[in-house]
Amino acid sequence: MSTIEIIALSILVILANCFVIQWLYHLLMFSRLAVYKPYKGKPLENNQPVSVILAARNEYINLEKNLPLILEQDYPNYEVVVINDCSWDQTAILLERLQSQYSHLHIVTIHEQEKYPTGKKFALTLGIKAAQNELLVFTDADCKPQSRKWLSLMASNFSHQKQIVLGFSPYTKKGGLLNMFIRYETMLTAMFYFSFALLKDAYMGVGRNLAYRKSLFFSVKGFAKHNHLISGDDDLFVNETATPSNVAIELRKDSFMVSEPKTTWGDWQKQKQRHLSTGKMYQARHKFWLGLYSVSHILFYVLFVASLSLLPFYLQIEETPTMLLNHNEYTLFLVSLYFVRLVTQFAIYYPISKKMNEVSLMVLLPVLDLFYFLYLLIYGTASLFVRPRTWN
Repeated sequence: MSTIEIIALSILVILANCFVIQWLYHLLMFSRLAVYKPYKGKPLENNQPVSVILAARNEYINLEKNLPLILEQDYPNYEVVVINDCSWDQTAILLERLQSQYSHLHIVTIHEQEKYPTGKKFALTLGIKAAQNELLVFTDADCKPQSRKWLSLMASNFSHQKQIVLGFSPYTKKGGLLNMFIRYETMLTAMFYFSFALLKDAYMGVGRNLAYRKSLFFSVKGFAKHNHLISGDDDLFVNETATPSNVAIELRKDSFMVSEPKTTWGDWQKQKQRHLSTGKMYQARHKFWLGLYSVSHILFYVLFVASLSLLPFYLQIEETPTMLLNHNEYTLFLVSLYFVRLVTQFAIYYPISKKMNEVSLMVLLPVLDLFYFLYLLIYGTASLFVRPRTWN
């Protein structure tokens, strides 16, 4: 057996193992979400009171567009608590005007203190303390509810056992490759955290559409364990408090909170660096399973390209009785791995994309998956060396 054949077959073996890992993730984990039927239960008996909490810092434009839609939800008993977090634009004037129109709007105002920087966790903590109700639903100023049923659908998942509700927050569809990839990456992120939740091992949620009980927040002393970090008010809180039985997911389309995406690669890069920096704070088992998927995804593409680059050299090898694969068999095996993986992805992603209203992304699945490989390679690797941002 020649040296080239040994190298080629060694790479092929590792590549095949990466394929198996990816295949098992799709069939054993993501398939649960693909066949999942959204909960169709009725809202809580007697429509238990709910507090919507939203922290805003210089969000006048977004609040003007989206806050009335939140204040006009089809739910009989709720309040909206907006924390005006040190804004210096016209936010305060807008909130006062809206408060005169909507009696269930309550305002918490934070004033800038140079010696004591606040941040979103401080703002949310004040909002939670000010909230009058046990059931809390969180969103952001730049989020637009898909319908007037958003609040009732999120709240309908609470029960005596369910203390956390994970919702979905897609991005607005616009033109361009950046927008498509942002939506694709958002879909995959949701695919992961919903799938883990269905496996009764929830590890994160997204603060743009998240709900939990006030008593749960105070039972773990709020954000105490990660209060020194700037980010993590959503994913790290869920990672700390989720149990096999206390998490529900909400995937009905009327429950979506639609957000405006970044429009430049630079702005999106800054956003992702903040999000990825908290991943190293997850529990060890979550880091392992998420890391195993990412590594297998990266290695699959790296080794696939390496195998393709060896094809010209492999072609020059003279066939012998000891050859395990000739050139044609080697090529067929290599191509088969790629297309079987792609078909498996499409079979799983398509029903998930229908649930998340992102079917149009499936047309460019091979391209978007390649970009996702580059995303994992660049930002996933960088996150290993970047410390989560802390307060000084």
